[in-house]
Amino acid sequence: MPRILITDDDLHLRKLVRTYADLEGYQCEEAADGASALDALQHHDFDLIILDVMMPGSDGFETLAQIRKTSQIPVIMLTARTEEYDRLLGFNLGVDDYVPKPFSPKELMARVAAVLRRASGTPRQTGVLHFGGLTIEPDSHAVTTDGKRLNLPPKEFDLLLKLAQNERIVMSREKLLETVWGYAYYGDVRTVDTHIKSLREHLGSYRRLIQTVWGVGYKFENNDEK
Repeated sequence: MPRILITDDDLHLRKLVRTYADLEGYQCEEAADGASALDALQHHDFDLIILDVMMPGSDGFETLAQIRKTSQIPVIMLTARTEEYDRLLGFNLGVDDYVPKPFSPKELMARVAAVLRRASGTPRQTGVLHFGGLTIEPDSHAVTTDGKRLNLPPKEFDLLLKLAQNERIVMSREKLLETVWGYAYYGDVRTVDTHIKSLREHLGSYRRLIQTVWGVGYKFENNDEK
């Protein structure tokens, strides 16, 4: 059974999440702060971490940064902070999903299941994609622009690849949530918009390849080839 580390300084919230996780058959351990979570990771193997942003001592972002130095374990962050800067920071650090507080425990479990499904083995994708000076290598998760390798967070890479593999096809935010994040649409289309904004910043001049289709979503199109 998947093993989950629930990290939050709120004892009541930890117990609530654990109750629902137990019902789903997950094995759970708890940590009350970032230091305890890092210590637990040194002594046990986990399949996923649920990590609160606001904690005493090292907050969720600092803890995630330490985790990412040695591990790509999936992380879902819980946050009562809705500022775009915080979301961008988390995504750039490599968070797999955000769940805003207050949240539905059932929705959280659905997102946990989706992240675990993706982490258990995404089908191997072959075929290097070239768009002028932009190169995307699915197998190695490498992206280069004019020969310079970009350090994209995992979800930004997945989003870029999905758009590029569907060149000139308009993809709604709901569809991107379903195919990239792996769960049904729960209404938070800001997740897609925030990732697109960060991805465009990483792509620099190649940001033009990702076009906004107002009221619908996004499409990947290389107008230079027309």
